[in-house]
Amino acid sequence: MKYDRILVRYGELSLKRKNRKKFVGKLTKNVRDALEAFPSVKIHADRERMFIHLHGEESAPIVECLKNIFGIQSISPVVKVDKDIDEIQKASLQLVQQFHQAGGSFKVVTKRSDKSFSLDTNGVNHAVGGYILKHIDTIHVNVKRPDIKLLVEIRHEGVFLSCETIQGAGGLPVGSSGKAMLMLSGGIDSPVAGYLTMKRGVELEVVHFHSPPFTSERAKQKVIDLARQLSFYNGKMTVHLVPFTKIQETIHQRIPSGYTMTSTRRMMLILADRIRAQHHGLAIATGENLGQVASQTLESLEAINDVTTTPILRPLISMDKNEIIAISQKINTYDISILPYEDCCTIFTPPAPKTKPKKEKIKAYESSIDFEALLEEALQSTQTMTVHINETAIDEFADLL
Repeated sequence: MKYDRILVRYGELSLKRKNRKKFVGKLTKNVRDALEAFPSVKIHADRERMFIHLHGEESAPIVECLKNIFGIQSISPVVKVDKDIDEIQKASLQLVQQFHQAGGSFKVVTKRSDKSFSLDTNGVNHAVGGYILKHIDTIHVNVKRPDIKLLVEIRHEGVFLSCETIQGAGGLPVGSSGKAMLMLSGGIDSPVAGYLTMKRGVELEVVHFHSPPFTSERAKQKVIDLARQLSFYNGKMTVHLVPFTKIQETIHQRIPSGYTMTSTRRMMLILADRIRAQHHGLAIATGENLGQVASQTLESLEAINDVTTTPILRPLISMDKNEIIAISQKINTYDISILPYEDCCTIFTPPAPKTKPKKEKIKAYESSIDFEALLEEALQSTQTMTVHINETAIDEFADLL
């Protein structure tokens, strides 16, 4: 059956009061951007819901796009008919036949916002339900747990029929909670952290550190592919590629072995923070998970955090690895993350990194090195690209700063 429009329900956005208009406006923009490949569709949003008018476009590919947009609770393809009970019955029958399997059950639920309609809600339920029972021998009514729930919504502009309620991504519209930098390493954890951060309405840009020749072009491409996959939810993704070789070599040569990991993470955080400031971000997101590795103990996190007062978002902090892997598989980043290309976090790994580093010691070790010159050089050499899920990586390498 050809659908006329798609009904979008907001979910959590409905709890917003005075700020709801801002959230709905951001969601509308995100939906419009996601559906730019479908120029015929028109979007109408109000405080309670959104309608995607299809104007002849097929509904299935549009539903697939909408399922990835944060801020959408559920989606229902809809048929519109005139406010005539005969038309409602015939269209309802067609719709139920599309989903019915022999022996299955159904229920009619009517919502009547147009109180001038000739039948009340019970009258519509009986008229439509009786018509379906008369024309389908192998179906029965189940009001508690039906296989098919037919929604009949009678509004002033017409009658809307739907049988599907498709789960959306939930959360808040990306961009409604500001912007942050995601430190994307190429492993399993950081893409999941990015996904969960975006689900709370945060627009992300990626910061990735690479150390040629110790890390390969394939490792860099892996991160670009991860960023492209995350752009499913962000619309597009800006990637900042930061050369880190000189800094990493200096740390390896000049910092005592047990503290090299701590210093490495501190320098990364300083660079990510400076890029954040220049691109008007409000926070930094990481894939850190408490106790997973030596640099993720509370003592290590305190020593690393000491270089900035910027909020650090750590959505994975209390999750176990199996939970993280399950999400990575759901968002299709897992197979990319496990590709065997090393990133700079795995090179120069000390044999016995400090799990309880002292801030005073790491500051003393770093004070004898002119890190400022190295940091500035890395920033000046940083490259930027924009990736989109429907495109090859767009190499827009530019002077970042």
